[in-house]
Amino acid sequence: MRWLLLPLSLFAAAAAFLLPAQTPAPNASGVAFGHIHLMVPDVAATEKLLVDILGGTPMTIGALRTVKTPGVFFILGQRADGAGTDGSAVNHVGFYVKSYAETKAKAEAAGLAIRELTPNVQAFITFPGGVLIEVQEFPNTTVPTFSHYHLSAPDTLAARDWYLKTFGADESERRPGAKGAGLTGGTIDFLAYGGQAKGKAPATPPAALAATKGRALDHIGFEIKGLKDFVAKLEAGGMKMDRAYSETKGKIGVDLAFITDPNGTYIELTEGLAGH
Repeated sequence: MRWLLLPLSLFAAAAAFLLPAQTPAPNASGVAFGHIHLMVPDVAATEKLLVDILGGTPMTIGALRTVKTPGVFFILGQRADGAGTDGSAVNHVGFYVKSYAETKAKAEAAGLAIRELTPNVQAFITFPGGVLIEVQEFPNTTVPTFSHYHLSAPDTLAARDWYLKTFGADESERRPGAKGAGLTGGTIDFLAYGGQAKGKAPATPPAALAATKGRALDHIGFEIKGLKDFVAKLEAGGMKMDRAYSETKGKIGVDLAFITDPNGTYIELTEGLAGH
């Protein structure tokens, strides 16, 4: 997935929202990027890789084992096996890094597979469980910083519109000509599959990609200010919840609810990560 870099000024504008050790402020709908939930065979080994390669900070929030990076948390759980991101609704997640060469060297030293996309600038690193993490050099960032989720859909415009409506995201373009959904500090990108042409879904719907639930990247998360009321509005609008709003902050560190997007991305809505 090679693409031309946007002008540096545009990247600077996007990254300016995120300084080291800060998490994104919520948008007008109360929504911010929250977390990436990985279920891996060896939690300690994955935690070490996220610290060594992405500069994360390990921390515990309630019962949750997390690694904090600017813009997004990784929440880690244990599962003996689970398929990777390729072939699922979440194709990969992305980070900006100050030095591509240094990041690549760290990944190679750790024995991780690397697939270069743009020479000396951008690559996929395969983390445990087959989780693809895209790294792209952006010299103006001081530390690795969350950039985007890349979600697969046969109709990318319909997928984007769902995120605009559900989460109050803004229309955004991280890549030239690719319409995404923007929240403070990052973008939800949409990757077409199955023959989409000129922004339209293919005439013959392709076979659905695998849903994320049960895979190594089990779900993505959004942090919601006023989660109880937010969920009530979703339900009033006809949204089917996979798990109803639950006040679990005292037990595990966050209140939560779950939904699934129209293309199989399992999504956790939380309240309690902000401020850590």
